[in-house]
Amino acid sequence: MPGMVVFGRRWGIASDDLVFPGSFELFIRILWWIGTMVLFTYHKGHFECNGRGVLHSYLVGLLVVLALIILSLCAIVYISAQGTITNPGQRRSMPALVYLRAILYVPELVWACLGAVWVSDDGRGCDPATVGAVISAVVASWIILLFTAVGVVFVFDPLGNPRPQPPAMEPLGVRDMQSSEGTQFLSTARSLAVKVWESRLRLLCCCLPQDESYRAAFSSIAQLFSSFFSDTDLVPSDIAAGLALLHQEQDKMERSRDPDVVVPHSPSSPVGEDLEAELEKATHWMQFAAAAYGWPLYIYSNLFTGPCKLSGDCCRSRVAEDEIVGGDHLGCHFSSILQTTGLQYRDFIHVSFHNQDVLTDLSAECENLPIEGVSGACYAHKGISQAAGYVYKRLVNDGILNQAFSIAPEYKLVITGHSLGAGAASVLAILLRNSFPTLQCYAFSPPGGLLSKALADYSKDFVVSVVLGKDLVPRLSIPNMEDLKRKLLKIVSNCNKPKYRILLQGCWYELFGGDPDDCPTEMDNRREQELSQPLLGEESLIVRHSSSYQSLGSDESPAHTPAHLPLFLPGRILHITEDGPTRRSCFSQVRYRADWSNEMAFRSILISPRMLTDHMPDIVLRALGTLTKDKPFSLCPSSLSDSQHNAI
Repeated sequence: MPGMVVFGRRWGIASDDLVFPGSFELFIRILWWIGTMVLFTYHKGHFECNGRGVLHSYLVGLLVVLALIILSLCAIVYISAQGTITNPGQRRSMPALVYLRAILYVPELVWACLGAVWVSDDGRGCDPATVGAVISAVVASWIILLFTAVGVVFVFDPLGNPRPQPPAMEPLGVRDMQSSEGTQFLSTARSLAVKVWESRLRLLCCCLPQDESYRAAFSSIAQLFSSFFSDTDLVPSDIAAGLALLHQEQDKMERSRDPDVVVPHSPSSPVGEDLEAELEKATHWMQFAAAAYGWPLYIYSNLFTGPCKLSGDCCRSRVAEDEIVGGDHLGCHFSSILQTTGLQYRDFIHVSFHNQDVLTDLSAECENLPIEGVSGACYAHKGISQAAGYVYKRLVNDGILNQAFSIAPEYKLVITGHSLGAGAASVLAILLRNSFPTLQCYAFSPPGGLLSKALADYSKDFVVSVVLGKDLVPRLSIPNMEDLKRKLLKIVSNCNKPKYRILLQGCWYELFGGDPDDCPTEMDNRREQELSQPLLGEESLIVRHSSSYQSLGSDESPAHTPAHLPLFLPGRILHITEDGPTRRSCFSQVRYRADWSNEMAFRSILISPRMLTDHMPDIVLRALGTLTKDKPFSLCPSSLSDSQHNAI
């Protein structure tokens, strides 16, 4: 539901979000009240020490204040647990209870100061247990007040106008065009939203440099985030509840549907292409892609032996240091690459640890990428395309590839990478394809919003994308995010259970499994206009009409709308999934299966605890190793059965 409106503004918390924090504080307050009552009863209200009158008044007042706080918390927890996410009618009294609870902080603050004064002035001659109890009460009061202040800062919304949107049925912009004042207000609000998101990103990425290029990247991503969340009025807990419901809904659909029809061989490969041979190559090149992460991943993957193996190599002097460029002054990254791949120093011609601008890679803009011989619209993800262009210039203009093939002309060229590196590797392979017709590229867990349809089809002759399970990144694109947002609104607005039950059942389901929740998820032909109406006096979940919500009662993918250019995964897609039940013991061995898939299978985001872990390079390498463990082969490129390779 929309954020709760108190103190004249809308906050980033809803009226049904106070069940868990209220219950926790209620538990603490009850224990505190019982302890104070035991202390007061033990001494029968008479204390033989200096300042006993002040102590008596402090304990009596503390019992009264705690009792009032406990009663207010009981009311808050009970009222907050009523109704559903989009039906807050039974929680109309919540703002009044919040005001009451806020007022009770005043006497608590006064009593905390009174207790501190008594301890400092008159507590010396009193029973140590009594003094310790008063000190504990004072400290507890200040801790609760501190956490309350932190919580207020956390849920504070600087854009929290209680009514920021025009009436639900009024077309966007009609009222604004009637006066320059309305236009100026809308522009100011949007600028403020961008600044707020930019400040959040700067705080989140405080360790990154703050130069001009990074400031431009922060601003670009801030515009993306502010525009993406501008047409909804959901608090974070609503999104969490929607994700929990959507995960269970997707699991129900997965259990009920027929087994997928798998493609026996890659559509762009000869019929005799051996899937196992392709898996062996992918396993081999994934070790190079993982090695590119340097010593942190190597240490993480080899906790007991990694530090010892690297400790003697990191600071060892080497010749030809000018061939290793940037960011590896101690040589730990390069040493981890040698350990991971099994290669020797002489096997490398050029090594660069130039850091890719991850912030630019997050930009959702596209740019033209014309390729000779490719018909149709040719464009790619702007940030990743620029990163690939940088590497292309270094390889071609600096003569690195010419130097490599002059030394080893019998080698072939293979490009590989993981995650954003997989996207850059795919675009780089497209740029180099005409100059190196035998080039091959292995892209592991590449980003979904990468290439236009024409370039994606063109790359199927030389690019293999490997995706593990429900990995989020290969499904991450603006159309898919809009589709996810539409589904979240749809499932949240129709669920008839209170939010705290949804979250509890969702946590239980994620931890222990069981049957998915039977919460209804269909809209029963309700349309956007109905959803946009005020909900029992509260604001709508949709505060601005968007192309993503042309029909909330329809399951049409927003990818068909012209709001964003469609982008696809590169090349042929090798999809690795767990073979067996979706739920298994933590100590059971995972079994995998691999099948050829296509880009249309990744047009929606799958909610799962594994949507992030399936993206980790060590997990991908482990899955590939499991599939090929019965056919081991050497890490050395020269031992491959087909030919020697040169890896970039």
